[in-house]
Amino acid sequence: MAKKILILNGPNLNLLGIREPAIYGTQTLKDIEGNCKTKAAELGFEIVFKQSNSEGALVDAIQEASADMAGIIINAGAYTHTSIAIHDALRSFKAPIIELHLSNIHGREDFRKKSYIALVATGIICGFGAKGYEYSIEAIADLVNK
Repeated sequence: MAKKILILNGPNLNLLGIREPAIYGTQTLKDIEGNCKTKAAELGFEIVFKQSNSEGALVDAIQEASADMAGIIINAGAYTHTSIAIHDALRSFKAPIIELHLSNIHGREDFRKKSYIALVATGIICGFGAKGYEYSIEAIADLVNK
């Protein structure tokens, strides 16, 4: 049985391809999910791909992940900069966590430079657009297979 990676997407990521394509690209979340499934399969992993605009749903998914996920990739969107609840849920997850952002959050508005997730993440990938999801899967696979 393949190891599983949870890929969590936060608020407004359901609007990818429509919302600010100059910043976030033209691929939809569905396109990205397909690319992730392909990359994960190449590396012997399965993905569970979720998106929610609700902070509580993301916390629930993180808590449930402890049962059978080899790692978490999280693009928490705006919750990156505001959610202590997501931070606390991730603290209890004992496998690799990759914080992911499509844009380079450090080259944007000052409020985007503060990350509560970075404090508990194994690593951060940002600024590579949709390709960052594939890089994140590779990073989790490397960490898990060490």
